[in-house]
Amino acid sequence: MSLSIDQKKAVVSEVTQTLSAAQAAVLAEYRGLTVAQITELRGEARNLGVDVRVVKNTLARRSVAGSDFECLTDHFTGPLLISSSEDPVAVAKVVSKFAKQNDDLKITVGAMNGDLLDSAAIQALAKLPSRDELLATLVGTMAAPMTKLVQTLNEVPSKFVRTLAAVRDSRPEEQAA
Repeated sequence: MSLSIDQKKAVVSEVTQTLSAAQAAVLAEYRGLTVAQITELRGEARNLGVDVRVVKNTLARRSVAGSDFECLTDHFTGPLLISSSEDPVAVAKVVSKFAKQNDDLKITVGAMNGDLLDSAAIQALAKLPSRDELLATLVGTMAAPMTKLVQTLNEVPSKFVRTLAAVRDSRPEEQAA
């Protein structure tokens, strides 16, 4: 069933809005995947803040016109999924992981900051730590000096108390009373 012009305009507007907020997009050929598999991919992607869509190629070309993803225009051929996210690593991880589990999903090309990414670059991007992992590492690195300072300052009175206890234990009990 064909879409009306208003429906097509709505799809183009929706995809344009999604891509305008995204920093990276990945195109993957989904020929051979079942609806259940695509639904599974969408569910995994949604949990990580990644948008996965199947859009007609002509509408996708209109959606990327004038954006950082315009370099993808020539690659909209065949049945393609468009995955996009504000986190470039998240989109690469989701699509790469699903492609490893399902041989029918083939990553064709991606784009980030107006540059094309081949499938090898997308795989390399997927191996990077996620934004949350990087933030956790940063917080741990920033907290380490403060934690060490507190431990060091706490050690001075602790050592004094242990020394007093050792002196007390070394005296005979008659003299202590």
